[in-house]
Amino acid sequence: MNKSSIRKKILKIRKENRSKNIELNFFSLEQMIIKNRLSRKSIGAYYPYNFEIDITKILKNFEKKGYSILLPKIRNNNQMDFFKWSTNDPLQINKYGIPEPTSSKIFYPDIIFIPIVAFDKDFNRIGYGGGYYDRYLHKLKKIKKIFTIGFAYSFQKVKKIESKKHDVRLDYVFTEKTN
Repeated sequence: MNKSSIRKKILKIRKENRSKNIELNFFSLEQMIIKNRLSRKSIGAYYPYNFEIDITKILKNFEKKGYSILLPKIRNNNQMDFFKWSTNDPLQINKYGIPEPTSSKIFYPDIIFIPIVAFDKDFNRIGYGGGYYDRYLHKLKKIKKIFTIGFAYSFQKVKKIESKKHDVRLDYVFTEKTN
């Protein structure tokens, strides 16, 4: 199955299952970050959109523990950058309907939480098809070492995703079944 077919199928299933209220295990996520010696304290995240996993409670917990929370803004030429945001700050809606921070100073996260449409056992991922995260991760990895964590429901796991040269594999995928 090609990426487009997988994307269409999983987005339909995700929309149908949107009423499922899952609780992500913050403690497991925090321990995994500590175990991987990710002591730097800036997290690039996403604000949930289009039935993505809602990580706002997790972001509030990390913010309480002193982590800086950064959210992306879509830029010109299909690029994005991350900007500081507090869970109490307002957001503005971009042209795609995605909430973005209002701040203007660019920051470079140490850890990035990435929404996923589909993933496989090797942590290859499919997003919405725009390549924003792949381009950003290629750019950021030239500047610093980062750790990438994808967020998805367990039903979004597929057998195999054919990855291309420009695709960036995640370091880890966190689901409601991660303990």
